[in-house]
Amino acid sequence: MTELSDDGAEMAQYAAKSGERLIIDLEQPRFTSMPVFDAHKPGYDYFLYRRHSDTLKQQPGTIGRSSSSGIMTMMEHSGTHVDALCHQAEDLRFYGCDSVDEVEGPLGFTQGDAASLPIFMHPGHLLDVTAEFGGDEVPAGALVTADHLQNCARKQGTAIEPGSVVVVRTGNGKYWNDSARYLAGPGIAPSASMWLAEKKVFAVGADNMAWDLPGYVDDEIECDLPGHVVLLVRSGIFIFENLDLESLAARAVFDFTFYASPLKFVGATGSPIRPVAIK
Repeated sequence: MTELSDDGAEMAQYAAKSGERLIIDLEQPRFTSMPVFDAHKPGYDYFLYRRHSDTLKQQPGTIGRSSSSGIMTMMEHSGTHVDALCHQAEDLRFYGCDSVDEVEGPLGFTQGDAASLPIFMHPGHLLDVTAEFGGDEVPAGALVTADHLQNCARKQGTAIEPGSVVVVRTGNGKYWNDSARYLAGPGIAPSASMWLAEKKVFAVGADNMAWDLPGYVDDEIECDLPGHVVLLVRSGIFIFENLDLESLAARAVFDFTFYASPLKFVGATGSPIRPVAIK
């Protein structure tokens, strides 16, 4: 298999001609100043704790071998990640759990936690809705509706089947290095979440901070982050956030195999993840 860099157009052509499969990285890089939702700060920090100069003289033997290692601090919902079922609840119930009082404690959750997340290897579909808004991005603060998704799928010739993973490109991913602009990006409307739930997809994802539009309160569902309620809480459909979908869209790869392996963080409400599209 050939893993492609962002500028790997020639490699993409070679892989297609040689019959090799493409692996397209869908994770955003993690760094201290990356965009982070206020509720999930601190997002990510790395500290080099042991330097090579610290360990050079401590090693046995006659050659100058040394080692280094560091410490990282992060919230499980910072950067590219997947929500575990226990992440959101409605009236103190989440999907598969009738009472959070029975499953939550100081060390996290005993049900629906990150350690119980599946390994994702499912048919994947990219819905690049940017053209529905007349350009190469969905405007900041705009909502992507069910009509936008349906029109996009029809134009792409994409059939959304049950058990698949659907990722929505808004074009917001190209602002990952501009935290203020990225955080001001668009969101997915409740109607779109309900349409995907009706399709019985296995998981969804987008190139924005919270799938939903942060701060938007839906009159019908009567809460903020209504898509989380529709998908995660009521339907058991997993949500990926902060995906990098630029390379996928640039190559017009609309149908692929979606693969991601969460970390087994016992008790946690989500997991950082490095998803890939395999074509």
